[in-house]
Amino acid sequence: MWPYHPELLARPVPRYTSYPTAAEFGDAVGHDDMAAALDAVDANATVSLYLHIPYCRAICWYCGCNTGAANRTTRLAAYLTRLHAEIDRVAARLDGRGRIGRIAFGGGSPNAISPDAFAALVAHLRTAFACKDAPLSLEVDPRGFAPNWASVIAQTGVARVSLGVQTFDHALQAAIGRVQPREDILRAVTLLRGAGVGSLNFDLMYGLPGQTDAALRATLDETIALAPERLAVFGYAHVPHLIPRQRRIDATALPGAAARFAQAASAHERLTAAGYQSVGFDHFAKPDDPLAQAAASGRLRRNFQGFTDDPADILIGLGASAISEFPDRLLQNAKKAGEWHQVIGAGRFATARGIRRTPLDRRRGAAIVGVLCHGVADTDGLPERDAIQTRLSPFERAGLLRWEGYRLRLMAGALPYARSIAAAFDAWRSQDDTRFSHAV
Repeated sequence: MWPYHPELLARPVPRYTSYPTAAEFGDAVGHDDMAAALDAVDANATVSLYLHIPYCRAICWYCGCNTGAANRTTRLAAYLTRLHAEIDRVAARLDGRGRIGRIAFGGGSPNAISPDAFAALVAHLRTAFACKDAPLSLEVDPRGFAPNWASVIAQTGVARVSLGVQTFDHALQAAIGRVQPREDILRAVTLLRGAGVGSLNFDLMYGLPGQTDAALRATLDETIALAPERLAVFGYAHVPHLIPRQRRIDATALPGAAARFAQAASAHERLTAAGYQSVGFDHFAKPDDPLAQAAASGRLRRNFQGFTDDPADILIGLGASAISEFPDRLLQNAKKAGEWHQVIGAGRFATARGIRRTPLDRRRGAAIVGVLCHGVADTDGLPERDAIQTRLSPFERAGLLRWEGYRLRLMAGALPYARSIAAAFDAWRSQDDTRFSHAV
């Protein structure tokens, strides 16, 4: 289905959930940057909130998220106390400016905390930000998901839930340190549907150690039978030099580049044949889902949660390691919960890393989003326009793109190369950068 040009995919590239990427964040930002960014929020601006719960009941070996074990009640209680304090601090600084359009909980696993604690957070957010109607989305670990959690999801009106499924294959689950019986996933789906959740997302993975084409197809077939509205099918990123827990994974069993490419192609073919619309390279949605509709109408965007139909230009992150996005800056809270805890307790914003975006950064970022979300990008106004065309000449010779004046357009078969093509607009990248994973 897709032409395979391994030489065009050899360079590790970012996933581009922001530009500049988090790899470019430095420590030249802090409390004052966050305070100034909040002060500049327009009264009528649409704002999204993201709350990070950096705990899981069990730590998966493959995972690159900032998370720790939820094995001490006092640890979780202390974190939540500070999170409530941070909510109050941000809300006070906004002083009623901005309209909260969406609220997302991620992690880690937000259901590592108690259902009552989640309900208290939601109630606090709705009061502090005067956003009683803002839709809620939530990431859920199916392991141990119980009726009391489903009840609080129904009570709080959670509209969208994302389940970390990864694979239904038990042997592959064991190979990546995430054993979850099929029954756990089925129970979670049943409980969530019963709680009125109208939009489910499954996170799946290819490129796992020992994963065969047959095993991937079996997982896709089981997924299709459960009919989630959305799917994300990610390639496993093996970077043990950055994520030490991945050293427990047998690297010798990982599929090679050609096998990974074939698995990605197989997933795309199977899901689109089942009626899902392709959204970018690795997301899929039913045609009547808002994400698919955004892709079809040119409204698709990219943020730290991946492809999205969220129109907000401002995203405020709450919790340890959470990232806030403003038009002119990206600001990340302290990664370590202890450091974040201490700064919030001292009455300050916990901004520890980030970057101030120049107008040129924003033009380059718009071009990257254009490639990833719409398959087009405009190089007009970019000083390195000629260099970009030179970098992309191998893709042009392979028939993966064409130029329409200063406008770049991806051709049929270019989808798996989109991140590699987008990297040509990235002024921070070098050819030998090892901080990123396979393009496919």
